[in-house]
Amino acid sequence: MRFQIFAALGVAAVTLAGCAAPYGGMMGRQPAVTAPVPTTPTVLDAASREVARNVINREMQSRLPGANVAPYTDCVINNATTAEMIDIAQAAQSGVAGTANSVATIVSRPATTQCIAAAAQTTA
Repeated sequence: MRFQIFAALGVAAVTLAGCAAPYGGMMGRQPAVTAPVPTTPTVLDAASREVARNVINREMQSRLPGANVAPYTDCVINNATTAEMIDIAQAAQSGVAGTANSVATIVSRPATTQCIAAAAQTTA
């Protein structure tokens, strides 16, 4: 009888051991390693930045002929988003009109206007 009790307890222990999950609940498996999702680069490369700078500079010169517009161009570039810079560069490279509107939108921002006003005082 004593042997039967130990045997029953042994069978019960083995059965229950199969039901218990190891630490972490992973059933002995390692966590899956996922590869990073490739993303479209949003960094503006030097060539696109230079194209955008030239377009903005041209737009500023058309509005302020004869003036040194380099500081104003810097204000526009510093207050443009990466997406706006990319759009301006792509529009210029593909010959699409509308860069003037993009530049005007950036110039109309309070931070850009303040920067241009400060630049005008130092260049005057």
